Amino acid sequence: MKILVTGASSGIGRELSKRYAKRGDSLFLISRRENLLKSLKNELEEKGAEVFIYPCDLSDYKKLEVVKKDILEKSGGIDMIIANAGISAGHNCEYAKYEDIEYMMRVNFLSIPFLLEPFLEDMKSKRAGKIVFISSLASLVTMPTSTAYSTSKRALNSYAEGIRNHLYRYNIKVINILPGFIDTPMTRKNSFKMPFFMDLQSGVEKIVYAIEKEKKEYAFPLMFYLAIKLLSFMPPSLRDKIIRYVNNKKVGGEG
Repeated sequence: MKILVTGASSGIGRELSKRYAKRGDSLFLISRRENLLKSLKNELEEKGAEVFIYPCDLSDYKKLEVVKKDILEKSGGIDMIIANAGISAGHNCEYAKYEDIEYMMRVNFLSIPFLLEPFLEDMKSKRAGKIVFISSLASLVTMPTSTAYSTSKRALNSYAEGIRNHLYRYNIKVINILPGFIDTPMTRKNSFKMPFFMDLQSGVEKIVYAIEKEKKEYAFPLMFYLAIKLLSFMPPSLRDKIIRYVNNKKVGGEG
């Protein structure tokens, strides 16, 4: 199996790479931090996997163009793409500036269709393939302190839904996964108490389950997801009051 993973150097991406590294498999790993990619490559090769690493910031589209061409040439086509890479500016109480939103959109959303294009054409010709997006429960309700991040992930949800219903005729599976708070370097920057916080292993188990079962959309933890869905169904006036209350507690470091 030939698998491409973005954001592979740490957190969810690194653990998923370990889970899918088997003898005879080929892994193509993209991430910004070359030193971490090299250590992961050594670890995965001990399991018998063939590993190619690409240090690349996904906001650098010129370099990404070179990377995807090299991957397509070396692989002859990818069987599964896990679009995991994502960044967060942290939970800043200040108004989200254009520069933050633009950079977040470039990395968390716009880089994905840019990366996928040549691989989708190959999958369509073979009438097979699997595309996995790692979105977030934060995409369902936007907190004032995470406007840029939530906006980028909500855009990803729309894109996933659109191409899922376009690519079904080619037997290409599109899976959109919406995790809550998982113990990763990204969430460790948060200073507030994160509801339904999950350890990395448990979170990745859920993600692997969704991939193997080919869930079209999979959100977890369930109770957190249901609470957010309930909030989204409320009238805007009531929903806004709850969001402001929760946000004020978070900014104030309470709870």
